Amino acid sequence: MDQDEKKVLQVLVLEPYYGGSHKAFLKGLSRLPYTFDFMTLPARKWKWRMRLAAPYYAAALNRSDRRYDRILCSPFLDVAALRGLGPLWVREVPLLTYFHENQFAYPVQVEDERDFHFALTNLTTALASDRIAFNSTYNFNSFMAGIEQMLRKSHDLKLDNPCGAIREKAQVLAPGIDFSKIDGALDPPRDGTPVILWNHRWEHDKNPETFFRALFQLDREGLDFKLLVLGKSYRTRPAIFDEVLDRLAHRLLHFGYVPSASDYAAWLRQGDLVVSTAGHEFFGMAIVEAVRAGCRPLLPRRLSYPELFPHSYLYDEEDFLPRLRQLVRDKTRLSADESRSLTDHFGWERVGADYQAWIERV
Repeated sequence: MDQDEKKVLQVLVLEPYYGGSHKAFLKGLSRLPYTFDFMTLPARKWKWRMRLAAPYYAAALNRSDRRYDRILCSPFLDVAALRGLGPLWVREVPLLTYFHENQFAYPVQVEDERDFHFALTNLTTALASDRIAFNSTYNFNSFMAGIEQMLRKSHDLKLDNPCGAIREKAQVLAPGIDFSKIDGALDPPRDGTPVILWNHRWEHDKNPETFFRALFQLDREGLDFKLLVLGKSYRTRPAIFDEVLDRLAHRLLHFGYVPSASDYAAWLRQGDLVVSTAGHEFFGMAIVEAVRAGCRPLLPRRLSYPELFPHSYLYDEEDFLPRLRQLVRDKTRLSADESRSLTDHFGWERVGADYQAWIERV
């Protein structure tokens, strides 16, 4: 396929959960040399999106006379239902699904509450797609392990090697990240006090309790540090955040979500150390962005993190507090060369060609 043909490829994007990392990913993907049409829904009520987005989109396509060369879906869409309910051409063109997450490993607060209907939708979506990609090896491996574990409970309903069929059409593609706002932000003046950054969602799966209780301990010890608390919060949030306002108010530089990308990049530039204590992470875009801004990462030696950064930036659980204490005392953020060498390969300039190969393959 020559360059002229690449530019006229018509790609339909179906995203029923257009927000957060899904939205950022699609905004970056749209820089590829194709004509994109986006059919999106706001990022809310994810369970209803998974249940009804497929017939919703199928009805819209049945009413339209437009056809496309490719269809790109997210894991919040039931691809098998879409292909069954949509017009004939939907079953004839390559359909690709990008798994930002999977419902086999997505955390629930009480394991008994897990609804395997959504995991099964992920399974049939993978089987009904022509090509699939995962944002990390951890995501892919947990997906495959979840399938095998679930199918052991299926009694006499045995499937013919679904993992083998999925493995043949799957690959890992790290999500491209647009670093332009971060690279354009200026480093602020520094007074020598290390600034610790939290820029994750304010939810239990990010394990804020472990992080903030470690900071309470450092505060009791009299260590000198400041604190930036960014990331998105929701109507209900873990109680530890209210405790932070009470106990670490004298340390806070900012506390709350920053909607402006430019302002967010400026706050990242103020950080020296970015920490994760997450119990769940399929990739870790927020960490990569902070590292790009010069924050030295301190990350658990599990989940997706060992894929993203060298082992010197990872900790074992029993070493977390001593490692954090030492980094606060050392007051060493990354140099510009270090931050770029750790993150350049996640930029769209590097990964764009991999996505083009994935989309164009027949």
